[in-house]
Amino acid sequence: MYGAFPFPSRAVLSTRASREKFQRKYGSITMGWGCSERRVDGSRELRPGSSATAVEAPIRIASCWVHRLPLPTFSGEWAGESNFISHAPISEPVNRKLEPLGPHFLAHARRKRHSRTFSEDDRIQASQKVKNVEDEDAGEISEPEDPTMLNRDPKDWKNQDHYAVLGLSKYRYKATDEQIKKAHRRKVLKHHPDKKAAASAGGQQDDSFFKCIQKAMEILSDPVKRRQYDSVDDNADVDPPSKKSKGSFYKQWALVFAAEGRFSKKQPVPRFGNEKSTKEDVDEFYNFFYNFDSWRTFEYLDEDVPDDNENRDQKRHVERKNNAARKKRKSEDIARLRELVDKCLALDPRIKLFKEQEKERRNAKKNAREAEEKRLAEEAAKKAEEDAKRKAEEEAAAKVVREAGKKAKEEAKKAVKKNRRVLKSSVKDNNYFVTGDPSPAAIDNALNDVELIQGKIDPDELAELVSKLNVSTGADAVKAVYVEKAEDLVSKGVAKKEDFKFLFA
Repeated sequence: MYGAFPFPSRAVLSTRASREKFQRKYGSITMGWGCSERRVDGSRELRPGSSATAVEAPIRIASCWVHRLPLPTFSGEWAGESNFISHAPISEPVNRKLEPLGPHFLAHARRKRHSRTFSEDDRIQASQKVKNVEDEDAGEISEPEDPTMLNRDPKDWKNQDHYAVLGLSKYRYKATDEQIKKAHRRKVLKHHPDKKAAASAGGQQDDSFFKCIQKAMEILSDPVKRRQYDSVDDNADVDPPSKKSKGSFYKQWALVFAAEGRFSKKQPVPRFGNEKSTKEDVDEFYNFFYNFDSWRTFEYLDEDVPDDNENRDQKRHVERKNNAARKKRKSEDIARLRELVDKCLALDPRIKLFKEQEKERRNAKKNAREAEEKRLAEEAAKKAEEDAKRKAEEEAAAKVVREAGKKAKEEAKKAVKKNRRVLKSSVKDNNYFVTGDPSPAAIDNALNDVELIQGKIDPDELAELVSKLNVSTGADAVKAVYVEKAEDLVSKGVAKKEDFKFLFA
């Protein structure tokens, strides 16, 4: 009778001691080569084959042990005719072709193919595993290393960029713990002193950057220390766009406030929005940042406190100094954020739009009346056009219109000349805005500024300016009108402030 038992990976029963141990456990044995069938539970059913010892046989497809067990003795009450029930006939034996498989066979085949010893193969496989780990961790957390960073002094760890050391510059405070672990493992595998020493044939290597890597991992793996470092990580900040910067106003400022919002105790932070945002959403955003509750601390920049017990006074002095420095940095950061919000609010086109809409709501009746007048005028013009087509006096009417337009242009030119004379006379009548006798340079500067304003405005604006000058009395009042107009031109980008030599002096 042949039993079934877990199939050994190698012929370990080739010695006398191992055979005796197997015999004590499973009974009498005979050695031989044969085939086996693997069962569902992982064991193999063994069938006899040609007799041979395990040590004499070369590498085979499979090896097995055949052991014979005595049949159990039946009790006297058991009768085969009455108690035996045949459920199904015994199936015929099946011959199956077995193929070598498993990690041990592959390791053996690899060693034979490359003529390696066990130690050589283990060393090569370990190196390949390290390379595979490096290739696996490369990709999203991989970035080129700065040569200057590799020569950093590990004692100056407070000034080093821990995220850049681990290759996580583009993630920074958004980097997950898993990304930090992978980046650290990759850097250690690449810059470990033992690996560098082996690569240089036993030469002594500088392990300064490896110490920087370990310090960066110490800071970023500790939630408290990482929070302190993120609090002073200026590399994660986004500079606000200037007035001349190109691109979407909303996208650029959204990145700025997204970076600032990482310090908020209240989460989530309201979004900056876009041109379609409602007034309520915009007000909520600005109110949130005007009342910003920041968790930002500056312990990371503290001066090191002496750790000896003998110098307690010095320790207290350093602690008080650090507390004062934190409060100062905190107040400066609050003022900086307030200034940033003020700048954005002044440039936000939605605020101007909301003000115009509010003004339109206040003047709803006036706008309705103007709209009705405009509608009536359009209807009258349409009716007049239809009447003109119907009448034969179209040419005469067109001639009258041309003559009227010509006359209006002439009158407009005369009005412009007159208004320009008024501007020059207003400067002259007010002694060129100086006390005492004006110098030639003062006269030239005053007249040049007035002529610059004349050249930058249209006839309607010129008439409006003259009307303001007519109601202004005194040199200061007249000069204030000119200064106001010059500031308006500068804000519109029509002229530059440095072009005015006198008004902004």
